[in-house]
Amino acid sequence: MAEEQLPKHYLFEKQTHEAFIGAVETLGKVLRDQGPLDEKTANLIQLAAASAIRSEGAVHSHIKRAMESGATPEEIYHAIILLTSTIGFPTVMAALCWAEDVLLTKK
Repeated sequence: MAEEQLPKHYLFEKQTHEAFIGAVETLGKVLRDQGPLDEKTANLIQLAAASAIRSEGAVHSHIKRAMESGATPEEIYHAIILLTSTIGFPTVMAALCWAEDVLLTKK
């Protein structure tokens, strides 16, 4: 994701705690490179996890990353809706609301 798309808080932490954020970013890259999943699938999985833990910022981030890796809005909505029987309707509705924050501004 381009630097200008990152949340201000993340950029502040990246500047303030450079080694820490660098290590987290490196860990993410190493983990993605370890397996056979393509970038789009990996981002949709991370989007599902972010939705499950009710992390609005992570939902926004992983939607942007999923779109950059080729996911369509329909695939993003489907990835979230699939979670209903696992994480519950209210949590899915919250994630869909956060998804709209990103997807409706992209149209």
